[in-house]
Formats: sequence, C-alpha cells, structure tokens
Amino acid sequence: MAAVAAVPAVVVGASVNGLGVVRSLGQAGARVIVADTRAWQPAMHSRYAEQSHLVHALEGATFVDDLMRLGQSLPQPSVLFMTADWTVRTVSDHRDRVAERYRVRLPDRQCLDMLLNKVLFQQFAEKHGLPVPRAVVVRAESDFSALADLRFPAVVKPSVGELIEHHKVPRASRVSSCEEAERACRAIFRVAPDDLIVQEWIEGGDSDIYFCLQYRGAGGAPVASFTGRKLRSWPPRAGSTATCTAATKDVAAELDAMTTRTFDMLGVEGMCGMEFKRDTRSRHFVMVEPTIGRTDWQEEIASFYGVNIPFAAYCHELGLPFSKREIDQPFVWRESLGYWRSRWATRSFHDPMPPGTVVKSTWWRLDDPLPGGFFCYELLRKASSRALSRVGLTTGHPLVVSKRT
Repeated sequence: MAAVAAVPAVVVGASVNGLGVVRSLGQAGARVIVADTRAWQPAMHSRYAEQSHLVHALEGATFVDDLMRLGQSLPQPSVLFMTADWTVRTVSDHRDRVAERYRVRLPDRQCLDMLLNKVLFQQFAEKHGLPVPRAVVVRAESDFSALADLRFPAVVKPSVGELIEHHKVPRASRVSSCEEAERACRAIFRVAPDDLIVQEWIEGGDSDIYFCLQYRGAGGAPVASFTGRKLRSWPPRAGSTATCTAATKDVAAELDAMTTRTFDMLGVEGMCGMEFKRDTRSRHFVMVEPTIGRTDWQEEIASFYGVNIPFAAYCHELGLPFSKREIDQPFVWRESLGYWRSRWATRSFHDPMPPGTVVKSTWWRLDDPLPGGFFCYELLRKASSRALSRVGLTTGHPLVVSKRT
C-alpha cells in the first residue's frame, strides 16, 4: 500500500512499551520513527525503527517544540503513538498545535483528564454504578479518619502517573491496617504532596488480573480490541505485567463488553484500555484502572494473537483497511527481568501453559537482537551507578551511540 510506505508512524518512548509498538508497526510494513531522551533505550536500536530521534524531554513545552521540529522535517503529517501518561497530557494540552503535523486521536480534554486521574475516575465510576473497589481519597493527614470505613487489606495509590515517574512513588502499596495506610500516605506526602487514593484490596493473585486493550475511531467507533490475562507481575500483587497471555473466549467477551460500555458512556476515542481483577470471593470482575491516549506496557501481546492494535490505529487514521488474523497458536509475552524477579521473590517456578505455547521475550528476539544488548547495557549502567553512589562517587553521562537520526 502506497500510503503505508509514504506516511511514517512516530512512537514516543523507547522502553518496553515503545519497543512492542515499534515491532508491531514495523513487522506490519509501516515506516517507524522512534523518539526518546536516551539513546540507549532498547527500541532506539530495533531493526524495525527506520530512524531514532533524540528529544530533550517527553513532556512539557520543550517536548512539544522537539516534536514539532521532527514533524516539520517529514513530508506529511505522521501518525503519533504515545507510551506514557505525561506525554499524553502534554499532547492533549497542545493538541491544536500538534495536529498541524501529526495524526493523533484523543477524547476531549475533560474526559482525558478524568481518565488520567485515579481519584476522578473513582468518583465517576461510583456515580455511574461501575464495579470498582470501595475507596477513600486522602488529600492530607486530616483525611486519615476516613480510612476506618475501609475493610483491610487495602492498596495506596498516587492519583496520577507523573508521581511514579518523577518522584519514584510506588505505583501501588499494599497495606494491612489503618496505621500502615497512614504510614504509606505520610511517606508519599513527604516526597510529593498530592491526592492519594486508598482502595480496598481485591482478593486474588496476579493471574486474576485481566486487561482489555482497544482502539476507537471517530465517535468511539470500534476499530480493534483484545483481552488478555496477566500471569505474573513485578513487584508481585501490585506491579507491572511480567508475563501475560490471551484471556479465554468467554472472559474476553464479558470484559470487552464492559470496557466498550464504559468508553461508550464517556465518548472515548483513540487508544485506550481497562484493567480488571476477578475477586476470588465473589468471582465477579472489578475495574482496577483505565489507560487513555497511549499504548499499554504489554500491548504487543495483542499483535501475537493477530490483533495488531497499533497497526489497526495506523490504518484507521490513514483510511486504509485493517483486518485481524485468526491465530490458534498460544503465546506468552514475557518481560524477562520482571519475570525472573517474580519467580525468585515468590519462589514459584511453574507457570501453567497449554502445550505448544510460544514464549516471546520483550528483549531477546532472534529477528531483532540489538534491543537485548542495549537492555543489558542499561542494567549494567544502573548497577554501576548505584554501586558508585554508595561510595560517594557519581558517573558522568555515559557514552552512547545513537542509530540513524
């Protein structure tokens, strides 16, 4: 298709998430440009990235300036893919300017801001009777008295992803009592005084967590949807996906319908997703949190099963046909570092899989080996930096070699 050859996709963010998007698009035949602040990020060296482009930031006015310079260097508007909440928020705030050089589909600002904020989504869900765990919003220590209304254990979460990225706040802290919840909230307030949400814990393990990934066109028209199931997380019980696979057909139908109804209600367009957990006591699914405007950490698992959501989005924005492929082969997506950490921490060394399952590591691919090498480089760089910091030394900016720019 001539349009595929002519119009590049620009992927912002070159870690695990971006690497999966770059591979999904590149393997489908799209031209891919990847941008990040760090030249050693793995996706910057994928064989499926035609160009890698260094930017000064992934959010804020500086990022928008860099993004527009890149866009102006290309012959026509490109399809934009984002991999982080803070990038999505920035593009939303500058959407009219960004739209001059990029094809990007987002819901309206009010909807997007609500879905990026766990407190606001909790309030919306409660108002509309959506299945979410009972929760308390903590804005200051004066709100601690409300914690007594919760059933423990519970989980403490920051309201927005920026606190996790910029202040290294835990994405979720499991607590067993009011006192433990108060300590967790105080620790976060010392670093970043912002709204927190304390939710009742949904009983179940990592393998009881599911997710529905979607791309929705104009007016929320469905373009592509895939439902998967986590097998392991890192850290266990409250972390990012370490391994996942497809959900069974009955579960997929139920969660796809729940996700679609919710996003229909909101008029969501563009890239989106919803995480669920099956409560082992009631056996009912509970909504955990949405994703909006960006691809998910484990987005590539959908491509393994023939539902290449990034390429579906690309085709939709260019007015090209897209159809999913029927795949009978079972697959497991594995983020290798998180997987081995999880196995060691939980002392669980067996993952039940159907016969013939193909396990695909995020890093180690025979057809795309360089990202694995840079993944090792990054591990060694971080380890040496930590070791030197313990003895009061610091490292300068490491020597890196960037691919074509």
